[in-house]
Amino acid sequence: MKSMVLAVLAIFAAAVAHAQGTFTVSPGDTLSIEVLEDPQLNRQVLVLPDGSINFPFAGSVPVSGRTVAQVESTIESAIAPNFASTPNVFVTVDTLQARTELGPATIDVYFLGEVNAPGAQAVPRGTTFLQALALGGGLTPFAADKRVQLRRIDTRNGTSQLVKINYRALTRGAGISRDIVLSDGDVILVPSRGLFE
Repeated sequence: MKSMVLAVLAIFAAAVAHAQGTFTVSPGDTLSIEVLEDPQLNRQVLVLPDGSINFPFAGSVPVSGRTVAQVESTIESAIAPNFASTPNVFVTVDTLQARTELGPATIDVYFLGEVNAPGAQAVPRGTTFLQALALGGGLTPFAADKRVQLRRIDTRNGTSQLVKINYRALTRGAGISRDIVLSDGDVILVPSRGLFE
């Protein structure tokens, strides 16, 4: 009987280890982070809608779509300059956001026109317009950067929405009241600049 209980526990432990190795973090999850060398850094953090967490010495750390081991490695690298030797970071998932509420961890965004990486890209849910432009490789030298467009189809009624963004003004320090969070199927279109633009 004792050997059977031990066998069941071993199988359970192996299943948990496998799940932790393949599980990926999503917005809404709560993580417990422990730093062996500095217990004052130990804390619980919420994965924000943009897929990042905030952690001392590391700032904003992207974690969505990464395994627990990858999150540990990322935090270790980010805080390492503050320690004499590489710190030991341990991450566990405390609570999970219900995946049915969020849907898939990624959405499809389409890049057209004068971008360095045109085509479809799967981006983490919660990605903003400016973050997506960076994922699209940025703009080519021929881009009409004052007339960048975000096109979205409203799935409820089929109507098309168009938002124009002056990217050049943003690169010169203009403020942005709200960076638009992208939805599945959004299209970022960067037209070619005219002769005198």
